[in-house]
Amino acid sequence: MAIDLKNSELNGLNKGLFISFEGIDGVGKTTQVNALRDFLQARGLEVVVTREPGGTQLGKQLRDILLHGDSICARAEALLFAADRAQHAAQIIIPALQRGAVVITDRYIDSSLAYQSGGRELTMQDVRDLSEWASNGLWPNRTYLLDMSEKDAAVRLRGQADRMESAGLDFARRTREAFLDLAKQNAQRFCVLDATLPACDLSKLIAKDMCELLDNAGVREEESQESQGSQGSQESQAAAESLENQGF
Repeated sequence: MAIDLKNSELNGLNKGLFISFEGIDGVGKTTQVNALRDFLQARGLEVVVTREPGGTQLGKQLRDILLHGDSICARAEALLFAADRAQHAAQIIIPALQRGAVVITDRYIDSSLAYQSGGRELTMQDVRDLSEWASNGLWPNRTYLLDMSEKDAAVRLRGQADRMESAGLDFARRTREAFLDLAKQNAQRFCVLDATLPACDLSKLIAKDMCELLDNAGVREEESQESQGSQGSQESQAAAESLENQGF
């Protein structure tokens, strides 16, 4: 069944929180996505973890083409990523946000901007317009950019390289620079983190930042009204103090 998004369907998305993780291949996004999921679920929140490309059944087919297909021109690649994103937003992200869930995605629009514009050297505005059209203008509340040099990231890669990973160090360098430029242009949304830090230290930094975001967004775990009234302003502090006990 086709899923068509209308602007009216974006109403009520402030019930949830939309988080994205970005960075070149090998920086450890998956590790931090899973750590944040565990932290939030321990607080009683509904968490939806997804990824691009491949967050839907259609996306899985597109992911196989994008990461393992041959001779895909830059414009076709951008269009395939946009198709994946359109289905992803309509089928997974928007319904979850409307329920009040925290959605965590491994890659989103910024990856298209960095890889297709920075790496493939397409026009930034063209890629942005295409991505915003596909997603109905839906952007994350917070983007965690895990940053490290392309050489250090390449050392971490294991297994057979896909199309993106095998594009070479110069491609990865341009992509990393594009990510950092995006972070400077969108400083309020981005949180840039040193991906060479131990994974547990990164998890602590992310979890503490999330506590503030949850307070500001009013997204809380299920609890009684009386409990909410007594804890309200102390929630971030209490959550941060418990990070060590929860392994973050």
